[in-house]
Amino acid sequence: MKVIIINGPNLNLLGVREPGIYGKESMETYLQQLRKDYPNVEIEYYQSNIEGELINKLQEVGFAYDGIILNAGAYTHTSIALLDCIRSLQTPVIEVHISNVNDREEFRRHSMIAPACKGTIQGFGMNSYRLAIEAFLL
Repeated sequence: MKVIIINGPNLNLLGVREPGIYGKESMETYLQQLRKDYPNVEIEYYQSNIEGELINKLQEVGFAYDGIILNAGAYTHTSIALLDCIRSLQTPVIEVHISNVNDREEFRRHSMIAPACKGTIQGFGMNSYRLAIEAFLL
């Protein structure tokens, strides 16, 4: 199985950015653990702060991978372009959020991309990514 985790804006700062919300662990450290825990799953990773680069990566992998785990960050709440892109892919996409977005600011409670995704996992910290991998393994 080949899965890619794609993270959007500001998620390059995991471990540093608002640790009370996002935790103190970096994505690099967490990826090492995921790869150790799932040796039969090829887990790739990509992050960009730029919406168009996220779309380019989704289109690049969206016809060849078994699953895409997407944390689009703030673009979740604003990007019709990401919605349209996800709808055009063959590879299923699971929307992931580290925090419980429903327990935060009002504007974070609406996802523009959710209608195109297989499902949404949120609020379990970094383990939200692990739960998405588990969902693909079912």
